[in-house]
Amino acid sequence: MTPSLRVPWLWVALVPYLVAPGTAAAQETRAAAIAEAQAEKAQQLRPYEPGTAERIASGFKTRFFETPTGFYPWFSSVYSGGGFTLGAGYRQFYGDRTFWDARGLLSIKGYKLFEVMTSSLGLATGVDLHAVGGWRDATQVAFYGVGSDTPLEGESNFRMKQSYVGAIVRARGSGPVVADLGIQYEDYGLEEGTGVSPSIEDVYTSDSAPGLGTSPHFLRLTMMGGIDWRSPAAGYARRGGLYAMTFDSYIDPDSTYSFDRLQAEVIQHIPILRENWVISLRGVGRTTIDDDDVVPYFLLPALGSGSTLRAYPSWRFRDRHSLLLQGEWRWIPNRLFLDMAIFYDAGKVMSRRADFNFEELKQDVGIGVRFHSALATPLRIELARGSEGFNLVFSGAAAF
Repeated sequence: MTPSLRVPWLWVALVPYLVAPGTAAAQETRAAAIAEAQAEKAQQLRPYEPGTAERIASGFKTRFFETPTGFYPWFSSVYSGGGFTLGAGYRQFYGDRTFWDARGLLSIKGYKLFEVMTSSLGLATGVDLHAVGGWRDATQVAFYGVGSDTPLEGESNFRMKQSYVGAIVRARGSGPVVADLGIQYEDYGLEEGTGVSPSIEDVYTSDSAPGLGTSPHFLRLTMMGGIDWRSPAAGYARRGGLYAMTFDSYIDPDSTYSFDRLQAEVIQHIPILRENWVISLRGVGRTTIDDDDVVPYFLLPALGSGSTLRAYPSWRFRDRHSLLLQGEWRWIPNRLFLDMAIFYDAGKVMSRRADFNFEELKQDVGIGVRFHSALATPLRIELARGSEGFNLVFSGAAAF
């Protein structure tokens, strides 16, 4: 019995030696197969080609939100109150950072704008230079009188044609410090309005509408300074702020309508929960510096539009001074292109600087949706309600 017990143990001892050559051969075969597959794959490699949807999205981003060469759509406004607007432009670089640009807009009310500009970006560290010339035709600009208590029934309209040419230097320091210096010649032609409301001269006189019946021209000097750390960009911001002062001097060669204006603006965006929500606040004050200066009716500080008192029609209130306060609660359903907001506006116009206070403010509330990129807000739709009813806003720019 002892010899019979030894046979199985002998086979057990020999198994590794009998199996090993097959195992090694199988491993060599698998290695060879993998190497062959890798070599075949390497021969078939091609540069990455984006799909149709990706190409469309990339083209949309370039044309709508960046600085393209060639034709592109232009989102802006001819003049407040012109209604829905379509526009396009053509841009061509003739230097590394220098280009010329021709663009135009046409609104549903027949407002027209055409301008040609050239820009040099980064001439020095943080310095841009722009030169522009253009022509604007606003066919039915609303005028309700001067003051904060003008009746809605007092609406009239006028036609304003404006030609302009000028240049501006924009500088940005290593931090958030910003400054603008500009000079522009502006020639205004005021004509009979074409809207459904009466033309301005049929309702008002030069006493109730300063400068009525004239078409002045100005040399306009602008100086702005402040700090701006809005992010990602001024055209679409979820954090940061702007604190700025702007001085405008309108110089009439005839010395009849020369005046100076000072504006203070504060914007602050406060992100909450990793920018899922944003509280956005804005305050703007404008004042005509010299009480003896005569400001033409169409250049008086005004409230009422898609970016000021949003429940009120454009140019609803005009006077020598104005105050505007705005607050928004924004939430972000989609970080790539969609924001929504609940907002509140309050403001007033004044004939005396002493009335700069928070009494008797016109107010409104509303809700809105904004379609945006990382740099701009090409479409903003809002519904607002104030003391004079509802107003639907369509805009091609951020509220603030």
